[in-house]
Amino acid sequence: MTNKPTRADHRRTSNRQTFPADIGRKAQRKLRAREDHGMIFWLGMFGLVGWSVAIPTLAGTALGLWLDRHWPADFSWTLTGLFCGLMLGCINAWYWLKQERDNSTQKDDDHDGAP
Repeated sequence: MTNKPTRADHRRTSNRQTFPADIGRKAQRKLRAREDHGMIFWLGMFGLVGWSVAIPTLAGTALGLWLDRHWPADFSWTLTGLFCGLMLGCINAWYWLKQERDNSTQKDDDHDGAP
């Protein structure tokens, strides 16, 4: 019996030679995708910020309407709920934008120190 290289052996050695290059190409592609914030990314961020303000505002208004029906007061619970929901939504949007900015600057710092 002779040890002739088979097709499987040839594929294994071929894979060993191209594997690091494949990994390098895939890593570069992922880094470019993270860095490239195109229009779709910003439209998604716009939607995220919009919904993070709209949902608490609507929830506060609905709670205010319910309170106006069940516990009438000299002031409007609806306007109070609207204002509180709007403030909560703005704080929520600020949090999301701050988090995205921090992630973006952290990625920039990570790439600056890379060899």
